[in-house]
Amino acid sequence: MSDTVSRDDAAGVATLTLLRPGLSHALRTDLLAAVEDVSADESVRAVLITGTGRAFCVGQDLAEHLESLKGDAATSLDVVVDEYNPLILALSALRVPVVVGINGACAGAGLGIALAGDLRVAASGSKFTTAFTGVALSSDSALAWRLVHSIGASRAAQLLLTPDPFTAETAEEWGLVHRVVPAERVLEDARALATRLASGPTAAFRAVKTVLATAATDSLEETLALEADLQAGLGRTADHLEAVTAFLEKRAPEFTGR
Repeated sequence: MSDTVSRDDAAGVATLTLLRPGLSHALRTDLLAAVEDVSADESVRAVLITGTGRAFCVGQDLAEHLESLKGDAATSLDVVVDEYNPLILALSALRVPVVVGINGACAGAGLGIALAGDLRVAASGSKFTTAFTGVALSSDSALAWRLVHSIGASRAAQLLLTPDPFTAETAEEWGLVHRVVPAERVLEDARALATRLASGPTAAFRAVKTVLATAATDSLEETLALEADLQAGLGRTADHLEAVTAFLEKRAPEFTGR
C-alpha cells in the first residue's frame, strides 16, 4: 500500500488521491504506476485525481531537490526526462475522461498535472502559480504547452515570467478551471462529475479526446477527416444505437460504454 498515492474505485470511477503536497521521487513513481494501472483497467470509465489537506500539489519537493543539487547539480534535473515527462504522457494518454479536484494550493508541476486532466473543479480561494521562475527555472510538465493552448501565448508568457499567485476564481474566468466550489465540496462535486462521465458514452468521450488532442494544430481538412473516421466508428457502437432509440422512445439512455 503506497503512502503517497491511494486509489479507490466506485461506479466506474478510479479516484487517485495525492497523500502528500510535494512531488517527491516516491510520489512521482507511485502516481505513474497508479495511472498506468488505471489505463490498463477496462472497468474504469472515468478518473478523478485530487489531493488532501490544504494543498492539491505544490510541485517539486524542494527539500529533496536541494539534496540532489548538493549531490550532483549537473544531473539533479534528470528527473524531468526520467520521471516528470513519463507521468505527464501517461496522464495525457488516458482514454477516459479525467476530472481533477483541486482542493487547495496548486503550483509548478502540480499545475501541469492539473492541466493534464480534462475538467477541473477547484476550491474557492485556492491559489495557483506557475512557480518555476521563482526558483530560477523555466517550466516542465508541459506547463508552457498547456497554458498556450488554454489561455493563449500572451497570458502564458505573463504567468510564466511573473509567477504571481492567482485565485481559483481568476482561473475560472480564464477557463483554466471549470467550476469553483467551497473547499468542503470539492471532492463531492468532482466525484459527482466523474460519476456522471463514467455513466456516459465512453467511446464517444474517447473520440472527443482524440479530436481535441490535435484540433489546435491540425488543418481544417485533417480535422474533418479525423472527425468523419471517428463518427463512422461510433455509429456502429451499442451506445449510439441505445441513445437514438432512447431519444425516440422519450426516455433516458442507459450507456454501457460499448
